[in-house]
Amino acid sequence: MINKEIIIVGGGPAGAACAWKLKQKGITPLVLDKYSFPRPKVCAGWITPAVFRLLERRGDDYPYTLSQFDRIYFHLFGLKIPVPTRQYAVRRYEFDAWLISRAGVPVNTHCVRNIIRKNGFYIIDDQYQCKYLIGAGGTHCPVYKTFFTQTRPRPPKSLIVAVEKEYPYDISHNQCHLWFFDHGLPGYAWYLPKGNNWLNIGIGAKFHTLKHRGQNIMDQWRHFIMDLQKKGFIRENPPSPKGHNYYFQHGPEKYRQDNAFIIGDAAGLSTLDMGEGIHGAVLSGIRVADAIVDNKPFVLPHPPRFSLPKILLPK
Repeated sequence: MINKEIIIVGGGPAGAACAWKLKQKGITPLVLDKYSFPRPKVCAGWITPAVFRLLERRGDDYPYTLSQFDRIYFHLFGLKIPVPTRQYAVRRYEFDAWLISRAGVPVNTHCVRNIIRKNGFYIIDDQYQCKYLIGAGGTHCPVYKTFFTQTRPRPPKSLIVAVEKEYPYDISHNQCHLWFFDHGLPGYAWYLPKGNNWLNIGIGAKFHTLKHRGQNIMDQWRHFIMDLQKKGFIRENPPSPKGHNYYFQHGPEKYRQDNAFIIGDAAGLSTLDMGEGIHGAVLSGIRVADAIVDNKPFVLPHPPRFSLPKILLPK
């Protein structure tokens, strides 16, 4: 049995930020992740300047593929609206590996299947034991499933489904474009060029609304690809896309049960308008580290509910 004071389940941005902050404060946690790093991650890779500030870095300090956008084009009901801003895009394959490496803590490749609480400790698969357990395993986090389904239920109306593809491509349009509500999509689509000729395209939508209309996300994907081809953004069909799902912010705000915590997508912290989750993941990871080390309540101080203000008025 491996004994640690703190175990973090999931090494994505939430778990890595938590591990980094704990290490800063003199505690070395153990991170468990079902995959070894670097690993593919289905995500647009949208990064706001606030994320780098939380990580005590600047965007131009980041050592891997990074695109900076000083303007984003919003497409809404046939209108094309250029919006001055300052935003970033990363490849999650690189970004997550950088974050967890930067934390400087041990990471074990392990798929968590069973968790029990016994005598004040958490026992994971009869192999690991800890006093504090942090669930950072995304939508399907085993810590959430074991301890939080009753205290923080997930409303079906808050479920977002997304389909995207990131692949190398000879990019001809170097600006970020967002399309809202095309073909009745209850969400938006994106064209996100990245450095080194990597392109990320995708769509995200409210699952409840799609189901109510008798639609599915793949039909919307096909509409989107045809539109991109007609407009000259891409020439041929992209490789097969990948799908994922997550929950946007919802109440009640119960992120702690005894000494178990949930952060990031496990806690459902994505913004209501854009579904942006990396800022909430990093913020919650840092805050839970502070709460444990300083022995204070785990409170997220007004987590941003919307992304558009940060796009329109970046700091």
